[in-house]
Amino acid sequence: MLRTHTCGELRLEDLDKKVILSGWVQRVRNKGGLAWVDLRDRYGVTQLIFEEGAVAPELLKTATTLGREYVVQAEGVVIERASKNDKIPTGSIEIRVSELKILNKAKVPPFIIEDETDGGEELRMKYRYLDLRRNVVREKLQLRHRMMQETRKYMDGQDFMEVETPVLIKSTPEGARDFVVPSRVHGGEFYALPQSPQTFKQLLMVSGFDRYFQIVKCFRDEDLRADRQPEFTQIDCEMSFVDQEDILEIFEGLVRHLFTKVKGMELGEIERMTYEDAMRLYGNDKPDIRFGMPFVELNDLAQGKGFSIFDSAELILGINAEGAANYTRKQLDALTNWVKRPQIGAKGLVYVKCNEDGSFKSSVDKFYSQEDLKAWAEKAGAKKGDLILVLSGSEKDTRKQMSELRLKMGDELGLRDKSVYRPLWVLDFPLLEWDEETARYHAMHHPFTSPKKEDMELLDKDPGKVRANAYDLVINGVEIGGGSIRIHDKETQQMMFRHLGFTEEEAQSQFGFLMEAFEFGAPPHGGIAFGFDRLCAIFGGTDSIRDYIAFPKNNAGRDVMINSPSSISDEQLVELSLDIKLKE
Repeated sequence: MLRTHTCGELRLEDLDKKVILSGWVQRVRNKGGLAWVDLRDRYGVTQLIFEEGAVAPELLKTATTLGREYVVQAEGVVIERASKNDKIPTGSIEIRVSELKILNKAKVPPFIIEDETDGGEELRMKYRYLDLRRNVVREKLQLRHRMMQETRKYMDGQDFMEVETPVLIKSTPEGARDFVVPSRVHGGEFYALPQSPQTFKQLLMVSGFDRYFQIVKCFRDEDLRADRQPEFTQIDCEMSFVDQEDILEIFEGLVRHLFTKVKGMELGEIERMTYEDAMRLYGNDKPDIRFGMPFVELNDLAQGKGFSIFDSAELILGINAEGAANYTRKQLDALTNWVKRPQIGAKGLVYVKCNEDGSFKSSVDKFYSQEDLKAWAEKAGAKKGDLILVLSGSEKDTRKQMSELRLKMGDELGLRDKSVYRPLWVLDFPLLEWDEETARYHAMHHPFTSPKKEDMELLDKDPGKVRANAYDLVINGVEIGGGSIRIHDKETQQMMFRHLGFTEEEAQSQFGFLMEAFEFGAPPHGGIAFGFDRLCAIFGGTDSIRDYIAFPKNNAGRDVMINSPSSISDEQLVELSLDIKLKE
């Protein structure tokens, strides 16, 4: 071994020990006859001291010529620091070096490799292997490691078996776009990379495996955001002989286990809410319930008073921002401009201030009396000192716009504390959703989700009203997991495909293997998948998942470090039967 200890390990109780450390030079401080070197590895930083008279002159000279990120080995004795640093665990000791060996020199790095760096995001992604040396990035990957290990411990303790499923599979038309892989052996044919191991985990249930899980890579060729990557990781799970309640109980247990073991926190009750209530009260199927501010419908109070914008609106919604009546005209104008941005799309914003003297001041005083505004306040649950904000328009657009405004007010009023965690199960999603572009229904989750038994008769009469046996787990307004009880018989699955617009031939071509498997004794089963990268980001208190992935892609889906995706040679195109352009 090129070291006896790590750079984060030594303490005062190690005084006078002869040690060997290896690592990277973080910085050098040269005071003439005295030099200090901060030596860093993944475990921490230890200070090395080189003092004139205590070390050979050439050793002191070598120390002063070290560059940032040189890889060195230092041998010496642990001594007590005269000037201690209480910001690092090793801050009470230093190493009086007797021998120093340069293991590898380094070019000057393109950015400072410290917690506070001068490198922009794109530059740090280009040199990701250097960015990973920074404590703040490494700690995020250490968190990911702990989450992974604790997940496996919990799942193993619940008798789940980890099974790997194929990466080269068949492309299917449902869901997001597939990444496809051309076959050299079977020219003109393609594999797809899995968006999820969905059908394979269902086949494992048919196989009698009973409880399956996998921490698995999945792939989706879709537009990217801070919480999306073309390749991502799921905690993928499936169980046999269960109903919805069994699954919620088991995976509440997983979430509680992770919070206890990784964050040292005990979660309170995990609330439940129907999809219908989530949309009605928050305009969002993943509401942030760390704060209130539910929607209140004001049509009955606000229409018929001569204000044409409200009179012509399909829906008028208000929220009560507690304690915000002191908002200035400038702040209210800024909010109005914010909701009118193209990303939100509202035409305007109406406000009502609930003054401390019991009176009301609004932007529509011309149309509404004090009694009218008092009725609004009572319905919104507003009291003295509160601010009511109102949007109107079509039902679909207004709920979406108000959802965004509610979250913005939560931020402005400091109600979205990242140290507070409020998990929520959202239940009873619609089974199907209508798509105007294709003029047909699509599965809201996937085509293997079972409808609720009591809604089965609606499938032919009113498909849009059928509820799914589906559930999502939301934490602080972020969906971190979703699943359903599955269809487990051929007849129901065929019926589902028909409602999704599949012909019998299309269903057989795409999913015939699954329907055939159902004829060999498929047990009732259901499951869930957690977005592992998102879960890590939630635990780490950040919005972006990138720092929790060792080598992420940028916003354009590119790996700028290795310059991928990239073109391939003409010879490879020919081998893969992709040489159409060459023939032209």
